[in-house]
Amino acid sequence: MTTPAPAPAPGPAPVADGKTLGIVGLVLAFVFPLAGLIVSIIAKNQSKAAGVENTPAKIGLILSIIFLILGVIIAIIYGIAAAALIGSGAVYTTY
Repeated sequence: MTTPAPAPAPGPAPVADGKTLGIVGLVLAFVFPLAGLIVSIIAKNQSKAAGVENTPAKIGLILSIIFLILGVIIAIIYGIAAAALIGSGAVYTTY
């Protein structure tokens, strides 16, 4: 009676290079800047660990920061405009 040969050892797990996440982060930068920022940071870290360059993650990171800053500035401007309208009495309420 012969014994079967042992199964070969599994190879190393594939290392995620973050390229797909970089593209997702770039797309999310335009729609949801905060989510784009987080995903781009994760993709950049994965690429750094794999030793590859990830341009979409870098661009997504930059655009997410720019869009977040613009969003905060616009929110502040809207808040000031709403406070000015309420303070001037331009907004009337009738009961």
